[in-house]
Amino acid sequence: MSFLLPSSETVARREAAFRRQAYPGATAEDWGDWRWQLRHRARTAEAVAKALGKLSSREAAGLANPRAWRMPLGLTPYMLSLLAAEAPDGPLRRAMIPDVREGRVSRGEFRDPLGEVAHQAAPGLIRSYPHKVLLLATSDCACFCRYCTRARTAGRAACGWAKALAWLRKAPEIRDVLVSGGDPLTMGDAQLEHLLKSLREIPHVELLRIGTKIPAVLPQRVTPALARMLRKYRPLWMSLHFTHPDELTPRAAAACGRLLDAGIPLMNQTVLLRGINDDSGTMLRLNEGLLKMGVKPYYLHQGDLAAGTAHLRSTVARGRDILRRMCGRTTGYAVPLFMFDRPGGGGKVPLGPGQAGD
Repeated sequence: MSFLLPSSETVARREAAFRRQAYPGATAEDWGDWRWQLRHRARTAEAVAKALGKLSSREAAGLANPRAWRMPLGLTPYMLSLLAAEAPDGPLRRAMIPDVREGRVSRGEFRDPLGEVAHQAAPGLIRSYPHKVLLLATSDCACFCRYCTRARTAGRAACGWAKALAWLRKAPEIRDVLVSGGDPLTMGDAQLEHLLKSLREIPHVELLRIGTKIPAVLPQRVTPALARMLRKYRPLWMSLHFTHPDELTPRAAAACGRLLDAGIPLMNQTVLLRGINDDSGTMLRLNEGLLKMGVKPYYLHQGDLAAGTAHLRSTVARGRDILRRMCGRTTGYAVPLFMFDRPGGGGKVPLGPGQAGD
């Protein structure tokens, strides 16, 4: 494997320089505090522009047109430091900074592309499969990715879990619960533990999973205390969301290491994004880097037909070509399954690497 994490010393110097420039009143202790990071998220165009300085014309236009935004703006200082390390229009910046094209709904796109409203069994509880459910524990995220499937609910007030838990207790056929959102790890330890404990007390729920992008955008959140708490609720699996190798930093590696040491298997799900990661070189660096961090590349998702995401959606042919090129060039562990969520909530279907000439 050829991917190398940037050195801790290099990243520490870069972070310190960015902190002094963008957050002159913040200490190193502040920077390492996940709650400080959440409180100081950039939520306005002005805050993002001030932190990043030089912008491309596309970035400037997108930030200047908030009425075109398909979801709120929110970027942790940590993520802003990664964006600041890129040139304008760099891959992470394209994924995280609003674009005027978000306001254009293309033919065949939907506000609710997976039909989650139609498959809602109880408030915040989505049932698209016979034996597993999706529990939307919160609508908040540390950072709001511009390609998000669930933009329609991003940042809105959570509906609570009481009715969802009550429904689950009366549904013995449900064996698998995926806790997602939003991002469940934006909640405090006590609140998250209350939810996990409530789920673990349901006798027929055998498997708990958490979907999170926290290790990529706010690795400071994965504290030793959080890891110790999560360990109590095994078997507990985590689906992570790393999109680009620039997210694979020493802090991210340390966060994943704490989770692995707690006995939590880590799987990664990546969305195929136009001009961001839809080439074999980028995908090789991402997935080989993930393996070095102890994370299994699991799914490569063809982008959902979410309204306002056409400019970020790559093609099935491109995804298949990437997988074909990866096969034989790297370990099979680094080659993910290529999947597509059928519109309307029909569930995931494999797209496969296809054949040469597709």
